[in-house]
Amino acid sequence: MSTDAVEEDRRSITGAGGVEVRWIMPEGFLELPFEAEDLDELAERIVELARRALPGADEEVHRQWAAMCAASYDDFIDAGVQYAGFVTTEVDGVRCTATVNVSIMDLDDRAGSNPAGFIASTLGHLELGQIDEVALPCGPAVLCVGNRSAEVDGSLTQTGRPEPIWTSFLQVHIPLVNGTVVVLEMGTPTVEGWDVFSAMFAGVTKSVRLFDDQGAPLVMPG
Repeated sequence: MSTDAVEEDRRSITGAGGVEVRWIMPEGFLELPFEAEDLDELAERIVELARRALPGADEEVHRQWAAMCAASYDDFIDAGVQYAGFVTTEVDGVRCTATVNVSIMDLDDRAGSNPAGFIASTLGHLELGQIDEVALPCGPAVLCVGNRSAEVDGSLTQTGRPEPIWTSFLQVHIPLVNGTVVVLEMGTPTVEGWDVFSAMFAGVTKSVRLFDDQGAPLVMPG
């Protein structure tokens, strides 16, 4: 992926079974690189992204920020993340930030003929947040709205010590007929930006379209 801030543009990933997932990202997002010849090139591209994300910071801060991003890649791989972007903007005078990740994961074999219902039931049992089944243009999906706590590295806090931070998130799970599920997630630690970012994310999820390996449009049954 490009590390430049994107204008509104279509993004796509292709998972197992040849189902291509396309969606539109709004302008202003910076994207983490997922394609590189080797680890050295990936590291340099992440540092370049840090320079774009923090233009007023010195090189040491850029490298610390890049190291924090690089440390997330193992988690990205484990979670099947294939796209990760973030945006920073001001909302009512408050500087707010949000991330958007897109993953493809295997669907549980027990999902049966109603995978959306199975996902909704599973997420409900995990008590991750408010769960609803929704209909998107590409087919049935499951919406999860919740909050979670994470730890910020001490190199990025004023105290120099790790500090907890709460993130509010929206997840949309779209089960596919090839036995996988596409998960789009928006997260923000800034409550002031929740309405703006959730409205933006609603547009992203409604833009999702699916295509087979011949480029023909697909709509999931449900």
